[in-house]
Amino acid sequence: MTYAIEVKDLVKKFGAFQAVDHISMTFEPGKITALLGPNGAGKTTTISMILGLLKPTSGGIQVLGQPAGTKALRERVGAMMQDAKAPDGLRVDEVLQLFRSYYKKPLSLEQLLDISGLHGEAKKRASSLSGGQRRRLAFAQCLAGDPELILLDEPTVGMDIEARGRFWDTIRAMAARGRTIILTTHDLEEADAVADYITMIAKGRVVAEGTPAALKAQTALRTISFHTQTIVTEAELLTLPGVEKVEITGARIRLHVQDTDQILAELFKSSWGVSDIDVSSAKLGDAFRVLTQ
Repeated sequence: MTYAIEVKDLVKKFGAFQAVDHISMTFEPGKITALLGPNGAGKTTTISMILGLLKPTSGGIQVLGQPAGTKALRERVGAMMQDAKAPDGLRVDEVLQLFRSYYKKPLSLEQLLDISGLHGEAKKRASSLSGGQRRRLAFAQCLAGDPELILLDEPTVGMDIEARGRFWDTIRAMAARGRTIILTTHDLEEADAVADYITMIAKGRVVAEGTPAALKAQTALRTISFHTQTIVTEAELLTLPGVEKVEITGARIRLHVQDTDQILAELFKSSWGVSDIDVSSAKLGDAFRVLTQ
């Protein structure tokens, strides 16, 4: 397979501190990949090296078949970083026209205003926008050149629900057109909902990777909660197959289990008078905490 990005044995040191510790990973074209990790894990440093903003201490990076940071890649890669700021004194439409001028085949101003949802703010000074609006403007700037590869660092911070929905609709449409999307985020529910693939890093190393479903299946438990008409002890509940944790609050019982179907069958066979059953899927946050410890 030809990968959009190949990272091989990547190391980045800042003095005695090793921020990235021999990371190797690949990113498939046309996919949305989330790069997740706790603060200080090395996510932003890795993204910066992929963009050519930082030079690796050792190791190699190939981006769209070329070494990271080459001039030719600037036409093909878009990035939205956490600290992106619009030029002082310019209106929103002027900012977008400026960024369009950097590329040979940019998206139109109308397309960029549609993407950002900033038609109503086009004549406003960029510095007067709210935090969420500034993030939407930064996203439009990132897409000005219609890039093949898009890197997004905490992209939806400050956006309201409507803006987030528009943002992810745009991202999914771009991935469907063959664009490669890489994002970092602390919003694990969002990553679970939108990512095709997840790579988790901790202390500068890759600790797990796979689809959201596969990562949750490795470590996270599903839960079943219900009421009973009779008193049931924790010891009795722990005898059920696959139950790993029991929580009892009055008549409400919550079981943490691997196989919900098997437990449901056992509950229906019991004489406990089970009712008001609620089944919850495994959470990516639970898997994240286990895998990045």
